Amino acid sequence: MPTRREILTWTDVTKLIDHLLPQFEREFDAMVMITRGGVIPGGLLAERMGVSHMLTAAVDFPAEIERERSGGLFAWPRFIQFPSDDALRGRYILVVDDVWGSGRTITAVKNRVSAGGGFPSTCVLHFNPYRNLFGTARPDFYAAVTDAYIVYPWEIEQGPDRVLRG
Repeated sequence: MPTRREILTWTDVTKLIDHLLPQFEREFDAMVMITRGGVIPGGLLAERMGVSHMLTAAVDFPAEIERERSGGLFAWPRFIQFPSDDALRGRYILVVDDVWGSGRTITAVKNRVSAGGGFPSTCVLHFNPYRNLFGTARPDFYAAVTDAYIVYPWEIEQGPDRVLRG
């Protein structure tokens, strides 16, 4: 069955950010933005929240390992780039990505921040509970629930699949 696609505008993204901001009951000492999807929402949130200590995390789930394990979704993450423990220790960290689909990437980053001595909270623009691999776990903060494949404005006419051309 084909997946429903939802194409967002920059105005839609601004509304999602506006919906997230009142949810934060604490200030965060730092933000870890997951590349690539979390960089733009993280930057928008950081600007509005006044967070200046911004870090990035790049995570990969190697395809050849995935195929060997239980249908391909239970591979161990490979951290290509990650902040040092010194940058995390004792800090309240907001971990940001664009979407929580399966939840693998953001959960891996959250656990690694925690192991580094930080106090992570997760934040996404969209939460897809229908793809979630973590039972009742969900992001700490999210702007919308969806079952669609979301196309963000920064993805339009970008990358190898060129979203609007097919």
